[in-house]
Amino acid sequence: MFEFEIDATDPNSGGRNGRFHTPHGILQTPVFAPVGTQATVKALRPSDLHNLGATLVLSNTYHLYLRPGDELIRDLGGLHQFMGWNGPILTDSGGFQVFSLSDTRKIDDDGVTFKSHLDGSKHRFTPEKSIAIQENLGADIIMAFDECPPPTDYDYVQQSLIRTHTWAKRCVQAKTREDQALFGIVQGGIFPDLREESARFLMDLDLPGYAIGGLAVGESKAEMYKTLDALNPILPKNKPRYLMGVGAPEDVVNGVLRGVDIFDCVLPTRIARNGAALVKGGRINLRNAKFQRDSAPIDKTCTCYTCTHFSRAYLRHLVKTNEILGHILLTTHNIHFLLELVRQMRAAIDRGELTAFAADFLSHYPPVSPQAAL
Repeated sequence: MFEFEIDATDPNSGGRNGRFHTPHGILQTPVFAPVGTQATVKALRPSDLHNLGATLVLSNTYHLYLRPGDELIRDLGGLHQFMGWNGPILTDSGGFQVFSLSDTRKIDDDGVTFKSHLDGSKHRFTPEKSIAIQENLGADIIMAFDECPPPTDYDYVQQSLIRTHTWAKRCVQAKTREDQALFGIVQGGIFPDLREESARFLMDLDLPGYAIGGLAVGESKAEMYKTLDALNPILPKNKPRYLMGVGAPEDVVNGVLRGVDIFDCVLPTRIARNGAALVKGGRINLRNAKFQRDSAPIDKTCTCYTCTHFSRAYLRHLVKTNEILGHILLTTHNIHFLLELVRQMRAAIDRGELTAFAADFLSHYPPVSPQAAL
């Protein structure tokens, strides 16, 4: 059911085009998944996502468990029915959100006790609880419950791997649904030896896919890319790889070069709500006064609905007056930008020209450090 087929590989990098079969359709990879934290991608309808060409949406286990409740979603037909999305869905385990509640959570070897950010009520997640919630939600791809440790503390990361690996085995044992693909999450901070240890442990479980967690959480971009370089030759070639929570354009390009297949991030929707738009070379802030009389679109080469209909001046007006349409139009553009980027990379891989495409694209971005070069 969850077969992964590789259609093309780039001769000069780790980039590859693939197809991951799920119960709700085939994912062509590399793929970017817009984030629908609360069972909705903010400011867009499911039909808008389809029109943009989105094929995968991510929803959040922690938030949906708290409200409206995973059992309610189960009773109403599962997440696909509940949110009106008939394509593949991925849910995280809730682990990252729980561990980010540093002031209100307590970790032990069995699980994590935490307080809701909504009302302070006490809750507990274990590997078994996380799997049960995700089975109620009914996503196509689900995540093992893991600990997301500080990426640069070697001693702590080393100890936390024991917990993450034990929890992964418990997740495998707890899983009952055959129509869901359980991905293990490779941890290990920025340390190549720990990343390899984690990858090889999870590979022994023979899971249908592998996520790379614990990156884009405070380490430098150079350290992120170095970690991906270390994992690329280790992770199995015949399984999809998912880089969790990463969606800056330069990071997506560098991830594909290093063998990553799946990406997700709140970045395109979050910066849209703050008046920013993605463009080649970074982003522009439409709150800036210089756009007040600018009759050009965000990007003259962009074919999205926003760029083919509206000027920067109009978008600035919407942003400054806090009109809902501004959020909709900027979100439309930003998600189109990332979906088009992965489409262009798939085409470049087909042509055997990914490294040339990536070099040109990244040349428009300020270097983050000498070590982060291709």
